[in-house]
Amino acid sequence: MTIAAAAVFCGSRHGSVPAFGEAAREMGAGLAERNIHLVYGGGAVGLMGVVADAALRKGGEVTGIIPTFLHDREVMNDKVTDLIVTESMHERKRLMFAKADAFLILPGGLGTFDELMEIMTWRQLSLHDKPIVIVNIANWAVHVVAALEAAIEQGLADPSARGLYQVVQSVPEALAVLGREKKREEKAQTHRL
Repeated sequence: MTIAAAAVFCGSRHGSVPAFGEAAREMGAGLAERNIHLVYGGGAVGLMGVVADAALRKGGEVTGIIPTFLHDREVMNDKVTDLIVTESMHERKRLMFAKADAFLILPGGLGTFDELMEIMTWRQLSLHDKPIVIVNIANWAVHVVAALEAAIEQGLADPSARGLYQVVQSVPEALAVLGREKKREEKAQTHRL
């Protein structure tokens, strides 16, 4: 699968750990430097605003997708390359899914958890086979992964659920995953020729 666009799910708040903001900046810049189109939640605030601004500063293409009712709460980012306003959260997530070839999960709260769980569920149901990478900056995702492991241990999720996502510890590792996916596709195309 060629990674031309990646969705980044992350917080509309900055969080209390400076490393979160640093990682968001690094992610936005890193995607732009690799000519990977950023798809994100459309807000100008919190970590999501940091990711978008960093990508734009590096000349990257950025699509923001935000529902109408969040206009005032998250403040739409009107500097993005393409801003799409949806009627609902469901439409927002559907469009983010459709426009992305991979999903990168940075620190976030309930909305980020919701996006992560839905995109993993869709993968489990074979609705897609796009990479899902949880970027465990400053161990923010330890408890999220522990909850997934608990569901497996308690017989509520199949052990194969571990294959739905991967956890990395840094932005460079996450970007390397995207590079490996791209190389795998190029190798497959070469073999088909």
